[in-house]
Amino acid sequence: MGSESGRVVRGEQSRISGWLRRRRKPAAQDPGREREALLLAVAAAGLPLAPAAHPDGYRCSCERIGCPTPARHPLSFAWQTQSTTDRAQLERWARNQPEANFITATGMVHDVLDVPLEAGRDALDRLLAAGIAVGPVAESGGTGAQARMLFFTATRGTPEDEDEWWPCELDCHPETMDEHPGLRWHCRGSYVLVPPAALPGDHVVAWVRGMEHPLPDPLTLLETLTDACAQHADATPADDPHAVAWPLAH
Repeated sequence: MGSESGRVVRGEQSRISGWLRRRRKPAAQDPGREREALLLAVAAAGLPLAPAAHPDGYRCSCERIGCPTPARHPLSFAWQTQSTTDRAQLERWARNQPEANFITATGMVHDVLDVPLEAGRDALDRLLAAGIAVGPVAESGGTGAQARMLFFTATRGTPEDEDEWWPCELDCHPETMDEHPGLRWHCRGSYVLVPPAALPGDHVVAWVRGMEHPLPDPLTLLETLTDACAQHADATPADDPHAVAWPLAH
């Protein structure tokens, strides 16, 4: 009887130990690990990353009074040289700064065509319906002009002569809004947030199409995007305070 009782107790302990081991396993949807995996996928595609500010309530973690782009800017002024695809460095940043957003420096491997959200959604539908190859696409939440869609593309290439580079401002700030209404072309000297990123007011930056899609030539998307932006501008009241390209400064 004692021997049988011992076997029952040991069997019960084994079942309890197994249950405890299962309980200790990390959840499949661990936000920290999911975030890290998404960032590493971006870096594995060759897009350099650097830490960025994050929301602190409705303010920015940088603590700058009146920060013009809360949670949307790099932590360091040296972000261009700091940006990296090194896995070990990215893992350290992600684990040591669990709330930080991340930016990717454009103009080295990739560019980003940045348009108003509604115009971008319309353009994406048109591009896919036409069978045009579209690369990664992200939505950046917000209100008014802050609600954007980001089309990730290949860069125009590295010119032999450094003087041939076009700074981002030449693309982003046309002399008239009639030329490229609401469009911003991020190339050398610019950056965008990469998903997953948190923004003030519970808004986020999230992938619509992930990094498994190859980066297309930006010129294959440009006509459809500018046309959608023009239609979006025509439908926007002239006195709408948000009817300008965003952002006008980093």
